[in-house]
Amino acid sequence: MRVTTAASRTGEVTLRLEATPETGLVAWVTIDNEAKLNALNSTVLRRFAETIEGLGAHADLRAVVVTGAGERAFVGGADIREMAELADHVEARRFIEAVHRACKAVREAPVPVIGRINGHALGAGLELAASCDLRIAASTATFGMPEVLLGLPSVVEAALLPTLIGWGRARRLLLLGETIGAEEALAWGLVERVAEPGAALDAAVAEWLKMLGRAGPQALRLQKRLIRAWEDLPMAEAIRAGIDSFAEAWRGEEPRRMLRAFLDRPRHPPKKG
Repeated sequence: MRVTTAASRTGEVTLRLEATPETGLVAWVTIDNEAKLNALNSTVLRRFAETIEGLGAHADLRAVVVTGAGERAFVGGADIREMAELADHVEARRFIEAVHRACKAVREAPVPVIGRINGHALGAGLELAASCDLRIAASTATFGMPEVLLGLPSVVEAALLPTLIGWGRARRLLLLGETIGAEEALAWGLVERVAEPGAALDAAVAEWLKMLGRAGPQALRLQKRLIRAWEDLPMAEAIRAGIDSFAEAWRGEEPRRMLRAFLDRPRHPPKKG
């Protein structure tokens, strides 16, 4: 049951806040540039980054869902028309830094971010999807990094791809400009789940949100922060960071409360033979 709802629209980025007893507070962020396959231009990139960065003000936020408007595209890529009009390397740097800021905002969000990939995720769209913590794709979704076919290298958060799918498959996408479907993306580990578009995709997202809703809010935030640290740290330091995170969890009452609730749960008597 929905208990609170708030919505706002900023240009081509829509933010909807919803809370239910099962999920807690969830932010739905939609890139709404449907006529252009939700392409990312400078304005959309800035507003998307500002929207995600602003979610840190919600102390009770449990999760974020990022998606694209309509059913054809998650994000079809960066705005090709705008890129074609970039005057020089200075403007090019400014544009690609805006792409990076949008992806970085997702990676640094304090709570888990689910990518609801409802259609094409190409170029900057795949970089944005790769920046999410979890990805559910519609069976009709496609994935690719076609930049070399347009005279450009794939950059910024494309650097996440080798970790997700391995160097060989990353090279296939980055060097060949190849496009793959949802089932292949699932087999590669590029997405974690595939569902039929529409209601089935929404149901899959809802299931994951309910699972996140059962976790401790502080534990989720600590876990996301720790996973991000693991990406950058040598193994010994990553393990040490985990020890610090475990100790930090005990500064609050959440572990004691949830462990006690687990121990005090009703138990069914064993069945007699």
